[in-house]
Amino acid sequence: MQASGKNAGLGLALVSAFAFGGSGVAAKPLIEAGLDPLHMVWLRVAGAALVLSPLAWRHRDLVLRKPLLLAGFGLIAVAGVQAFYFASLSRIPVGVALLLEYLGPALLLGYIRFVQRKPVTRGAAAGAAVAVVGLACVVEIWAGLSLDPLGVLFGLAAACCQAFYFVFADQGADGDDAPDPLGVIAYGMLVGALVMTVIARPWEIDWQVLGGQASVGGTMMPAPVLLAWVVLVATVFAYLTGVVSVRRLSPQVAGVVAFLEAVVATVLAWILLGEYLSTWQIVGGALVLGGAFIAQSSRPAPPAPPAVGGPALLDRETTTA
Repeated sequence: MQASGKNAGLGLALVSAFAFGGSGVAAKPLIEAGLDPLHMVWLRVAGAALVLSPLAWRHRDLVLRKPLLLAGFGLIAVAGVQAFYFASLSRIPVGVALLLEYLGPALLLGYIRFVQRKPVTRGAAAGAAVAVVGLACVVEIWAGLSLDPLGVLFGLAAACCQAFYFVFADQGADGDDAPDPLGVIAYGMLVGALVMTVIARPWEIDWQVLGGQASVGGTMMPAPVLLAWVVLVATVFAYLTGVVSVRRLSPQVAGVVAFLEAVVATVLAWILLGEYLSTWQIVGGALVLGGAFIAQSSRPAPPAPPAVGGPALLDRETTTA
């Protein structure tokens, strides 16, 4: 039962990474067609909130049961990641901003080990280290020679928000009063949409862009189709599968698998947008895949029998069925 549940969790984490990774390929043509990046973020979050609103009504009891969790997920895991990433992107190179954001899973391991004081498997830690090196190659970090300090700060803030995405997704998963992940995501999107409304000022959106077409690798595509992909696949579906995968795996393992999003985004940009991969990017992609495999294939050591008068400390992976 434990093995099948973990395998299912790995499958969902991979699907989520692929769904998230496809967002840039659909969003970039819209931005190049004239849509402001922050307006793109608002459309993504607000559209997902609209689609998930029936789930929010169905799980309306969560507003009283888990108000802090819903607020935190919406403010940090949805609005925070998006807002800080685009703020960083406006001041430093795209590749460097992406690398900073994806330091989140590595920061997550530090949070689990030193703040929550829970054990972290050696495989997860080693996998995170290998994946960070691989991601540095994927985004070719050495291309950013002069970095704006405020841009770096925004990028690190995005990384912190991404780390807490996994923390919030796992919140209460083992308790009898565990919140339904569907309800958490639905309310998270609603909160995120409200926050992004203040930041993005959607009343200034150029709606003519969304009524026309955008070029995807030289092929003209209807803008509404690209927007629907971003909302339905790269947001709603990606968040749903991502949160469920954290419940079935563990935050640290799911966090390392999430590195695949950058690889997927790079490969899709190569195929669909003509942004070719260099040799270093191919090597980096292999390292990211290797890091995810190392983390997933690790197995915690069996717990030692409890000493007389003292409880045994168990890793969450050991106790999860």
